[in-house]
Amino acid sequence: MTSYIFPVLLQILGLVVIVVEIFVPSLGLLSVIAAGILFYSLYLVFTTISFTMGMVFLGVDILMIPVVLVLGFKALGASSLSLHKKLSSKEGVSSQAPDLVSWKGKKGEAITDLRPSGTVMIEKKRLDAVTDGEYVDAGTPVVVTLVSGNRIVVDKIE
Repeated sequence: MTSYIFPVLLQILGLVVIVVEIFVPSLGLLSVIAAGILFYSLYLVFTTISFTMGMVFLGVDILMIPVVLVLGFKALGASSLSLHKKLSSKEGVSSQAPDLVSWKGKKGEAITDLRPSGTVMIEKKRLDAVTDGEYVDAGTPVVVTLVSGNRIVVDKIE
């Protein structure tokens, strides 16, 4: 019975080192150490105890390592080491400049060819704009159809 204690302790230590690797980036050094500990434990079991117990230990490793990895990453997500702040509009964060929304529906003129991106002049202001894929010649009248993020989509006026 005492011959099992050291390999079992090595197995537990190897699993703990895997969890530590998740929390402490070591460029894979801790992963190599964990693999070495686990393989040494398996070597001890196969050579000193029996082939059957070695297969049992190997089977337990095959089951436990993925479980430990999943639980370790879940623990990392819940720990203070990970970013818990979510950016939302309720907190005043906006991914779109507030003044861009006012351009929707306004008419102007294409200063450059829009193929499909280019420059338009709306209310004496130059704006970068795109079309929905159609080519628009310079000098063509356009209307803003969509403002999404910082992207202004225009369509030519027929």
